[in-house]
Amino acid sequence: MSYQNLIVAREQGVGIITFNRPKALNALSRATVAELSAAIDELNADETVGAIVITGAGDRAFVAGADIGEFNDIASAQMAAEFARKGQAVLDKIEALPKPVLMAINGFALGGGCELAMAGDIRIAADTAKLGQPEINLGLIPGYGGTQRLPRLVGRGMAKYLVLSGDMIDAAEAHRIGLVDFVVPAGELMEFTLKLAHKLAGKAPIALNLAKRAINEGLAGSLADGLLHEADLFGLVFATEDRVEGVSAFLSKRKPAFKGQ
Repeated sequence: MSYQNLIVAREQGVGIITFNRPKALNALSRATVAELSAAIDELNADETVGAIVITGAGDRAFVAGADIGEFNDIASAQMAAEFARKGQAVLDKIEALPKPVLMAINGFALGGGCELAMAGDIRIAADTAKLGQPEINLGLIPGYGGTQRLPRLVGRGMAKYLVLSGDMIDAAEAHRIGLVDFVVPAGELMEFTLKLAHKLAGKAPIALNLAKRAINEGLAGSLADGLLHEADLFGLVFATEDRVEGVSAFLSKRKPAFKGQ
């Protein structure tokens, strides 16, 4: 499909989604959220794509937050809750995607932009990036999962500080507290991210999917339940042709040729 607010590209097995509203700091309008959902579905269905990178156009913003001007159209608490649920559904889809999703945070990642970044598997930030949940400054709270994913990443106390104060933090501090996984010079952000994405895209697709599931679903329960779930998923992946190929390649000292079977 054609996109008005995104650029969707492919590069040697990696899908790249770029938010392309630089004049609006790549804000998440309703139309942009709908396009993001469609782009994720498109790349997930493409068997040539093994990993996905999400970033923003320009050097100022990854996604600076929601399109605040659209808030004037929300006339009731029920409409506001539905607005939040629609955004949450798209971010949930990203988190549960079978393919790894890397977030290349090239500038402001605020509000919905920070929430989007947290839905990814690995977050790489430019050293010039700024992150935060400033909704409190508008008399609001995060609505796209910020109150839930943030404490799971940085701990309860730090999450409460960021949400209750609305303060922005720089990339170095975000890395220190665990909100981002890597910080690189701004000029090297896409090179670093794409190199990592290509590395992941070369892994066994079913193993990638089940490894993600084991981590994501295991964190939702107890350690004992997580270990049982891990064993079940280990059994599933052990029965794949890719496992046979991987072991054979290792013993033969050659590069494996995974087929996702």
